[in-house]
Amino acid sequence: MPKEELLHFEDFSPGTVFPLGPKNVTTDEIIAFAMEYDAQPMHLDAEAGRQSILGGLAASGWHSCAMMMRMMADSYLLRAAAEGAPGIDFVKWKKPVLAGDVLSGETRVLDRRQSRSRPGIGIVSLRHELRNQAGETVLESENPVMLRLRQIEGPVS
Repeated sequence: MPKEELLHFEDFSPGTVFPLGPKNVTTDEIIAFAMEYDAQPMHLDAEAGRQSILGGLAASGWHSCAMMMRMMADSYLLRAAAEGAPGIDFVKWKKPVLAGDVLSGETRVLDRRQSRSRPGIGIVSLRHELRNQAGETVLESENPVMLRLRQIEGPVS
């Protein structure tokens, strides 16, 4: 059986949408992430979470980003000729991600251009949105990603 060809810059046309998730968020993973990276009470203890403005045991915003990254990897990055990202334009944590939530969403290609300084590389602008099981947006983010071009001759529109 032939190996699936990688997605390249040319495959990321503006308007392309990649589905993300679903991802079940568990109490154990919220606490484990918090113990390692963000040991605030609302991320470690259900009662402390209920007493906070978050309303329950809540994933750290950085944990939410890590879960989104995993969903992106599973959806398209692990089958793409990706060369990393030069940064993040923004991340917005719109609502708490609570234990028991089921996250899903999408990545949408906004724009793309070939790199002026790196032949063979294109830069794709992406917008990500995650929602909980109630359809409420919990996270929004945008960032550029660098992808290898399938072919280098001439500009790609």
